Amino acid sequence: MAYLLLACAIVSEVAATSLLPRAAGFTVLLPSLVVVAGYVLSFLLLARVVETVPVPVAYAIWSAAGTAAVAAIGATFLGQSLSGWQVAGLALVVAGVVLLQLGGRAVS
Repeated sequence: MAYLLLACAIVSEVAATSLLPRAAGFTVLLPSLVVVAGYVLSFLLLARVVETVPVPVAYAIWSAAGTAAVAAIGATFLGQSLSGWQVAGLALVVAGVVLLQLGGRAVS
C-alpha cells in the first residue's frame, strides 16, 4: 500500500511541476491553484509513505521518478531538449535509487 501511495505522490508532484509554466509565475489563477494543490497532495501522501518506508528510500524514489518524468514530459510535450549529458545524469539518478533499494537497511 505504501508504494501505491508513493506512486500517487509522484504523479501528483509531476502534474504540478508540469503545470508550472502555465501558472506563469503564479499570475494565472487556475493553473496556480492546481500546482499548489498538486504539491500539497504530493507532500501529504509522501508523509504517509514515510511512516512505513525508510525516508531515504521513499524520498529517493519520489525525487528520482519525479525528475525523470518531468524531464520526459518537458522533452515530449513542452519542446525542451535533453542533451546526452542530461540523459546520462538522469540514468545516474535512477541507478542511485536502485542501489539504495538493493542496499537494504543499514546496520547500526
